[in-house]
Amino acid sequence: MDPLKPFDTNMQLLSKVLDLRAQKAQVISANIANAETPGYSANRFDFEKDLAQAINTSKGFQFTTSHAAHIPLGPTNFNSVTGKIVTVKDVTGIGDKNNVKVDQEMMDLSENELLYETTAQLLKKKITQLSYVISGGQ
Repeated sequence: MDPLKPFDTNMQLLSKVLDLRAQKAQVISANIANAETPGYSANRFDFEKDLAQAINTSKGFQFTTSHAAHIPLGPTNFNSVTGKIVTVKDVTGIGDKNNVKVDQEMMDLSENELLYETTAQLLKKKITQLSYVISGGQ
């Protein structure tokens, strides 16, 4: 392990996912806050597909191991994933042209919160394991 990077790739990935999930929560919260604003178009924060692609491929190559007990080789380019905000335009043409559906936004927020908490718990486990190793198994 590189002494300048004490955290393994999985910990870096989990940290990146937490950051991206926090950004997604902000976008969803902004949608909910503007649910009554005339002319407001809902926004979506998309990063899942880009992150999955960054994890599964690295410069066109897919890393594999020759034995199940080998340490998996992971990509290091997931740090470049930033996500993108996509504005969803109102296509109905009726009402105040606000296309925010509060029920859907609340569902999206709940799902994102569960995934955030799961990621945080996984990162906590990794840190606990690292602490255990550092303490010499005490």
